[in-house]
Amino acid sequence: MQDDIPGAFDPASDLDSNEIRVLGVLAEKEALTPDIYPMSLNALMNGCNQTSSRAPVMQLPEDVVHDTLQRLMQRKLVNGISQAGARVVKYEHRMRIKWSLEQDKLAVLTVLMLRGPQTAGEIRTRSGRLHDFKSVAEAESALQFLIDKYPPLVARLDRLPGTKEARYGQLLGGPVALAPELARVDTGAGAGTGAPAGGRVGQLEQEVATLRAEVEDLKAQFAAFRQQFE
Repeated sequence: MQDDIPGAFDPASDLDSNEIRVLGVLAEKEALTPDIYPMSLNALMNGCNQTSSRAPVMQLPEDVVHDTLQRLMQRKLVNGISQAGARVVKYEHRMRIKWSLEQDKLAVLTVLMLRGPQTAGEIRTRSGRLHDFKSVAEAESALQFLIDKYPPLVARLDRLPGTKEARYGQLLGGPVALAPELARVDTGAGAGTGAPAGGRVGQLEQEVATLRAEVEDLKAQFAAFRQQFE
């Protein structure tokens, strides 16, 4: 297993886990729920604390999300917008402009920011609502673009023992390390059972995760709508 990847994003400006989560949520909701984008602080907090489509699951209080936004605005990665007639400030990310990313590349980076290291096949499946990759090869092409940028935004991780596909991880927080729980999943007792990867159970789990994400999106939209009348 490869513990660290050289060529990290930028040691002078590495993002912490809260900053990565906030940016990832802004990019995700821009594509999934454009009606409530840019996002209010409350809606953004709800997105950060979703229990679906997140790894790890986090519980960030409002003041932490607010402080995180202030740091991101200082880094020119987030804009705060005061809309005419609105009682709250809304926030939008600037990753597309900052790093010259088209939507397919941004979708890949967003999924890695929100769900940790994944294979190209997993990225293709999980980014379907952000960008529709027609094949794994298309997802790999987007990944290669992010790897080839200077400094790189993504790294290809060594394959774990007993696995056929390499995983990829984002470098915004510095050198990538595969989470221990991922190693256990890939190399533990279940690896030798002969169950095909991405089989029926995996497909059902992905469908459930997608449905949960849709419910969380609806919750965020309702929270933003209700806030207009509070």
